[in-house]
Amino acid sequence: MTRYVAAPAASLRLVPLDALTLAYHRPSGITHVLASPAPELLAALAAPADLATLLARLQTDYDLADADPAALAERLAELETAGLVLRA
Repeated sequence: MTRYVAAPAASLRLVPLDALTLAYHRPSGITHVLASPAPELLAALAAPADLATLLARLQTDYDLADADPAALAERLAELETAGLVLRA
C-alpha cells in the first residue's frame, strides 16, 4: 500500500495569493503556482496517508460527497513529480 506525505515543511514556503497559493520548493529553487485542491492536499498530507485514508480526511474536512479516487491519484502524481509530495 503506497503512502504519501507532504514534503518537509522546511523545504517549502507556501504563500497564499488570492485564490492561488505560491509554493517555493527550496531544494529545486522552483516556485509553483497552486490552485485548489493542491494546497488542501498538502495540508491533509501533513501526516502520512494512503489513498483511502487521504480521501477520508478530505471528505471529512471539506464535506466532499462525490470524491473521485482516480482523480485524487492523478493530483498526487502531479504533486509528487513536482517534489511537493513524497512517498512515505
